[in-house]
Amino acid sequence: MDWFTAPDYWIARLVFQRVLAGVYLVAFLGAALQFRALIGERGMLPVPRHARYVPFRRAPSLFRLRYSDRLFSACAWGGAALAAALAAGAGDAVPLAAAMAMWAVLWALYLSIVNVGQTWYSFGWESLLLEAGFLAVFLGNARTGPPVLVLWLLRWLLFRVEFGAGLIKMRGDPCWRRLTCLNFHHETQPMPGPLSWFFHHLPRPLHRVECAANHVTQLVVPVLLFTPQPVASYAAGIVVATQLWLVLSGNFAWLNWLTIALAASAVDFTGIAGPPPAAASQQPPLWFAALVCAVSVLVLVLSRRPVLNMLSRRQVMNRSFDALHLVNTYGAFGSVGRVRTEVVVEGTADRVPREDGDWREYGFRGKPGDPRRLPRQFAPYHLRLDWLMWFAAISPGYAEDWFGPFVERLLAGDRDTLRLLRHDPFPDAPPVYVRAVVYRYRYTTWRELRETGAWWHRTRVREYLPPTRLAHAPPSEAQ
Repeated sequence: MDWFTAPDYWIARLVFQRVLAGVYLVAFLGAALQFRALIGERGMLPVPRHARYVPFRRAPSLFRLRYSDRLFSACAWGGAALAAALAAGAGDAVPLAAAMAMWAVLWALYLSIVNVGQTWYSFGWESLLLEAGFLAVFLGNARTGPPVLVLWLLRWLLFRVEFGAGLIKMRGDPCWRRLTCLNFHHETQPMPGPLSWFFHHLPRPLHRVECAANHVTQLVVPVLLFTPQPVASYAAGIVVATQLWLVLSGNFAWLNWLTIALAASAVDFTGIAGPPPAAASQQPPLWFAALVCAVSVLVLVLSRRPVLNMLSRRQVMNRSFDALHLVNTYGAFGSVGRVRTEVVVEGTADRVPREDGDWREYGFRGKPGDPRRLPRQFAPYHLRLDWLMWFAAISPGYAEDWFGPFVERLLAGDRDTLRLLRHDPFPDAPPVYVRAVVYRYRYTTWRELRETGAWWHRTRVREYLPPTRLAHAPPSEAQ
């Protein structure tokens, strides 16, 4: 079965698996550290309540059979430990079947989390991690050569990620066709990074070059992934360079790093690493070959709906077409905001909530708040609350299921919720009232930055949530 494996891609497989395991590690750590406030038994959107209304067949998960915070914590920390072991090379130190089992356990554990994560886990990179993780199960380890079919499936996945994103842009906001979207994007993106202010202030002609380069990378380069070497490697290199540019310009969780891992699987490292070791040239067991062929057929069959979606004028972004997230459709920023708004959450200990009272602002870790605070780099770590606060500022409809419970937990001084924040202005006792206000944010100019030291300028727009207190709290003096 010389046709079945590609020994020269042993370095490509190693890089892909190590980076993928690193992304899994970050994802499981994020789940372990954030779940209690988000989906725990006393969280904003508790898993037990959700599980009562969603049948197992629609979203298979270990936690639909039984849920407790202790079980979730054990799965999340166990997944992190297993991911760390695979990132360190444990998969290459065990027999092929054991390595496959390790990758399969990672995939199953994270699938269980995503399928009960509700709004907090509704991002496209969750499905991307699951789809890439599923393919990693069948990529083998150092005791056999990388299967050619799985390598092609990884390129097929990368093609859909990039090409789907390119199509959604060309069909969506006219600014992409006019090459003007990046005049706004660096300022209005969900979570700016420490260099985003500087990217925003690049000359307008360079923003047009950024847009044009994006179209080439997402609509032309992906096709070259299916060409012979070394062209495919050059195409993958262009994808990697583009993703690193995105890493520098913003915080997009692990989307960029996972895309880099997929691109690495298409690179022929022979000229750098030399000939493959003898073990990588060994023929795989018959059962392994049969499994790989079966999975390849399954992926091709399940690709029908994502392909039809890409070809449709009504293309949708980031959609899973099966409960196991095996083959999905991807895309991002079909529309780009021209104005940045932020929901600023404040509390007061005053018994009577006056407009000119002592309102203190809660500080979030990633999303803009204090105008003098330079945005931080958090990616590939995913700050789920901060991301959904960006959506909440776009429309209250995005927050109707969780914003009320979030405010209730601030009023109750819930420790798990407060751990998600950077700054609690009420360290001794929770506030009596909490309110939310919408502000218009814009980057300061170079001159404003020098004079004020502020990275943002903000202007109050409207009230988002009027002063609210717990229903069982004693009435204020005004009542």
